[in-house]
Amino acid sequence: MVPYFKQSKEELLASKKELLERYQMFVDQKLSLDMSRGKPSPEQQDLSNDMLKISEYITDDGVDCRNYGLMDGLPQVKQMFADIMGVPAADTIVGGNSSLNMMYDAVARAMLFGVAPGSTPWIQCEGRKFLCPVPGYDRHFGITEEFGFEMINIPMDENGPDMDLVERLVSSDPDIKGIWCVPKFSNPTGIVYSDEVVRRFARLQPAAEDFRIFWDNAYCVHDFDVDHPEKLRNIFQECIAAGNPDMVYMFASTSKISFSGGGLAAMCASENNIAFAKKHISVQTIGPDKLNQLRHLKFFGDQAGVLAHMKKHAELVVPKFQAVLNIFRRELEGLDVATWTEPKGGYFISVDAMPGCASRIYELCKQAGVKLTNVGATFPYGKDPLDSNLRIAPTYPPIEELELASELFCVCVKLAAVEHLLSARHAA
Repeated sequence: MVPYFKQSKEELLASKKELLERYQMFVDQKLSLDMSRGKPSPEQQDLSNDMLKISEYITDDGVDCRNYGLMDGLPQVKQMFADIMGVPAADTIVGGNSSLNMMYDAVARAMLFGVAPGSTPWIQCEGRKFLCPVPGYDRHFGITEEFGFEMINIPMDENGPDMDLVERLVSSDPDIKGIWCVPKFSNPTGIVYSDEVVRRFARLQPAAEDFRIFWDNAYCVHDFDVDHPEKLRNIFQECIAAGNPDMVYMFASTSKISFSGGGLAAMCASENNIAFAKKHISVQTIGPDKLNQLRHLKFFGDQAGVLAHMKKHAELVVPKFQAVLNIFRRELEGLDVATWTEPKGGYFISVDAMPGCASRIYELCKQAGVKLTNVGATFPYGKDPLDSNLRIAPTYPPIEELELASELFCVCVKLAAVEHLLSARHAA
């Protein structure tokens, strides 16, 4: 195919006419399809239904999970998360169903009490800032926006965040208090941080003594090929080796492993950080839902049980990603109107359309009955400076609907690009 930018005005007008005819065919179908959020499908949720049949409430070592206590979680469940995340169980807290909740609480604690005994509460730090690798996770950005941080975009490539920029900013500005990271199958690009990026994170020398890395390892076991997983270097061990044991908070959950609304979440950090967090959590709660923790323990058993379960997820998810990517290659390759990621795990595909076209693509899809993630959601304040990035979430729709929505999306990408090029030539 001839790239659109090489086509003459007459050729572009012919392409536009053809695309409008295809687009109208989709409009006439009165579609109602949703590719906006990375939700597990009902079939994925069904994989864990046997967990609901577990009625035990006494652990093997005699703990009655119906009662109060064990504020940091059942020891066996702490060990399961610790094995998955590569940390000591003693440095792990297992909470409720939401790791986002635990991240919010970690920021809120720092706002009210600082990050360690004697440290200044962040709420007293005027001009506080947070680094945000982009494109990134909108709900991360929502937390720091709510707490009044100035958020600074950090570009990413196939290895992770721009560490030259991160190092320069962190080492020179004491108002920078933290950075958001999704290090494995990053949301939305699907990239895995390289060994060198992880090492450089661990060796940061922040100007702010209370700087923290929020390491959201949400997709730590979400490989498409579970038997040959993508390797992510252990930030916890690297921080210890670099003499920065307190610099990182790690988070994970079973939200996309068991039930997205009824799973478990965990936070892992240094002995000092965990002790400080537990001091305040003990005022907040008398204990988490240990019955749910016991159900998860009986259902999975251990890390090996979790990985065996993830193979079942992959069998459902991989064909959907392949279907989307096949349509992207068929419809968009060679036209130079978009690039996209081809992840080896996780929940998203990141598409960079021609700059200035993402908002138009979103509206075209919406008018034809396909809902996408809001344009700009992958950037702080919902503002994509290039109006280019779009996040595709293939997991939830049935594959037939997904293929239909993907084809429409590609038509909209091409139509927006042709319109943009024609407008630019008219202006010239």
